[in-house]
Amino acid sequence: MDAAAFPLFPPLEPHRHGLLPVDDRHTLYWEECGNPQGAPVLFLHGGPGGGISPTHRRFFDPAHYRIVLFDQRGAGKSTPLGEWQDNTTPLLIDDIEALRQLLGIEQWLVFGGSWGATLALAYGQAQPQRCLGFILRGIFLCTQTEIDWFLYGMRQFFPEAYDAFVAPIPVEERGDLLQAYQRRLFGDDLMQSLQAARDWSRYEGNCLFLQPHPELLSAFDDDVVALGIGRLEAHYFLHHGFMEEDQLIRDSGRIAHLPAVIVQGRYDVVCPPASAWRLHQAWPGSRLQLIADAGHAAMEPGTAAALVAATEQFRKQGKFD
Repeated sequence: MDAAAFPLFPPLEPHRHGLLPVDDRHTLYWEECGNPQGAPVLFLHGGPGGGISPTHRRFFDPAHYRIVLFDQRGAGKSTPLGEWQDNTTPLLIDDIEALRQLLGIEQWLVFGGSWGATLALAYGQAQPQRCLGFILRGIFLCTQTEIDWFLYGMRQFFPEAYDAFVAPIPVEERGDLLQAYQRRLFGDDLMQSLQAARDWSRYEGNCLFLQPHPELLSAFDDDVVALGIGRLEAHYFLHHGFMEEDQLIRDSGRIAHLPAVIVQGRYDVVCPPASAWRLHQAWPGSRLQLIADAGHAAMEPGTAAALVAATEQFRKQGKFD
């Protein structure tokens, strides 16, 4: 995939970065890019456990935005990698608040995709007074239906990826894949845990794009990415995202007064469009963009263009039409 085809801003480096200890176990890596006096925007990565990358800085005009990114607990450069203990949605919300206070930010635009959108909604509903608006992609509401779809439904579209996903699991354990992977991901055998994390991460990676991009799949075999995604996605699935069923729709009224744009791939198999539609229906002031030629990944051209257009519209108007 040619990076030049993406309508992103040019590559840039952080002007500040650091480590934020949030408890006796976890320390978060954070970075700040763009204009130090600019409009604050918070980027929330997917997964859980996916971590940030240099590409994520490029959705925002660096002359206008004060761009804040961080690796959530157990992800990327945060330590310990893949740690699921003391790792819950309420604690992630507390971490965001600790980072906001560290940086002296009163309010910020919140940008997140996939699990990042889940966390953005949970954070916004817990701290609506801290949010200027939302740019959300690939909506995942962390309901049991969506979790079951990930574990069993995606095989309708990616049977070869699914067969590879279940191949290490004995037939008698395949009726409950989440528990089967739990035993392997969180057991005492470190090599088995790493291999299970690779298998989980590779399964998701193979289902992200509308058009195949094998050159991008190698990232999902990287041990840092695999341990973060494999362990933490399973951990959060096992605990239903540490939220009540359909909590994000139920509490959507807490942020209904804030502007939001929802960008959703029409052929997103990982997080099907039904969830984006449900959120849009529950949030009358939101704007939903269905991208006709995209799957789940943020880096598909139509999705990337829509996300940049959203950050640009917010830069110019402070709202979304």
